[in-house]
Formats: sequence, C-alpha cells, structure tokens
Amino acid sequence: MSVLDRFSLAGKTALVTGGYRGLGRAFAQALAEAGADVVVAARDEARSVQAAAEIAESTGRRTLGLGMDVTSRPQVEAAIARTVDELGGIHILVNNAGACVHRPALEIPDEEFEEVLSTNVRGVWLASQVAAGWMAENGGGSIVNIGSISAFIVNRPQMQPIYNASKAAVHQLTKSLAAEWAPLGIRVNALAPGYVKTEMAPVDEPRFRRMWIEDAPMQRYSSPEEIAASLVYLVGDAASFSTGAVLVTDGGYSLF
Repeated sequence: MSVLDRFSLAGKTALVTGGYRGLGRAFAQALAEAGADVVVAARDEARSVQAAAEIAESTGRRTLGLGMDVTSRPQVEAAIARTVDELGGIHILVNNAGACVHRPALEIPDEEFEEVLSTNVRGVWLASQVAAGWMAENGGGSIVNIGSISAFIVNRPQMQPIYNASKAAVHQLTKSLAAEWAPLGIRVNALAPGYVKTEMAPVDEPRFRRMWIEDAPMQRYSSPEEIAASLVYLVGDAASFSTGAVLVTDGGYSLF
C-alpha cells in the first residue's frame, strides 16, 4: 500500500453528526472526496438531506441525510440502523454536533448548562456506544470526536465555562474509550481545532481579533477545509497506529 493509498476511504461509510453546516459540512465533504459514502445526521433533517444531496452531486458518492438528535438514544439507534441498512455499515463516526453558551458562570441558567453538557458529552457517548456495537462485531472502525483547544485553555474575552468543561470531558472520554475498545479493533481519537471561521465563530469581529488572531503565532484563523484535512488523516489507515490521541490544529494558539 502506497502512502497516498493509506488516505483513501474507499469502501467505508462515515456518519457525521451536525454535518450540514460549518465544520461538520466540511468534514462530510472531505470524507466523500476521500472515497467514503457519507451520512449527514443532525436535528434539522431538511438541511441534512440538502447537504447530503450536494455532497453526492459534487463527489459521486452515495450519501444519506437524516434527522437525528444526538441526545436521544432512540433517534441515534434509528439513524445508525438506517445507515447500516442503506449503506452497508458504519465504519467511521465523526462526533461533531455541539452547543456553546457565551455567558459568565454566575449568569448561566440550569437549562443552558444541561443543553451544553447533554449535546457535547452525552451526544458523543450515545453515538459512540451505538456505533461501536456494530463496529465490534464487524471488524472494527474509527471514531473521531471533535474536541477543542477550549478543553485546556480559558477562552477570552468571552466567558464559556460549561463549553470548556464539556470539551475537556470529550478529550478524556476519547482516551477512555480508546483504551477499552482497542482490543475490539476500534480506534478513538479527538481533533481539537483552534479558531475557525464558521457561522458559529465570529472570528472577524474587531472585539475578538486581538485575542483570537493576533495572539496566535500564525496570526490567522483557519478555514473549515483546513481542519477537515486533519480529520481525513485521523479516520483512515494513515493513522492506523494512533488511538487515544488529541490532534491539536490551532495555528499554535495554545503554545502561549
């Protein structure tokens, strides 16, 4: 196998949660371009279906758009069952769906606390547990959880303590599952992006530029497509000896 062949995802089926916009959309597109059949699964079924159709048209891969709330076990089980039935399996899972609240700790109501932790931690847990059940019986697979540099820094100037804590939990859950599932042939890694220009991240706003951009060694933000290239590496045979890793892609931001 040549080195470039190790990056091929031909013959694989990948499911991306929250895959119709932002980083998730770039992830789904990149996986299809690398040869995988792709499932886009998110709460907004219509936008998931639309994104899947666009990916199919541009890449020629088989795709599926599904409505799925990652915090609901019945919905996760139904989505993964449909993925297996219609596309033949689930070899790659990308836990990308997430929620964030920018609010000082003393002002966070219980419902916002529950929403962030439920989406960012329970959502990763449920999808991983259900997908791993199939992978364990069918030769293994690869799971990548989308963490964040927020797992080990305190972002500024905005306060987001619950998000930061949730991403730290994602990184530790990644390591725990990697250790437990390695004998089953399942690799579990995390990708920890820095500041990326998406609909959810106002990286261009002047009030954020000094701390988000100018404080970073590379003094720029990333595009979703840049981060997606790192994902393609982690999910496939190119990273066959990597599990329990947290791959930081932040332009050097967390060095300081």
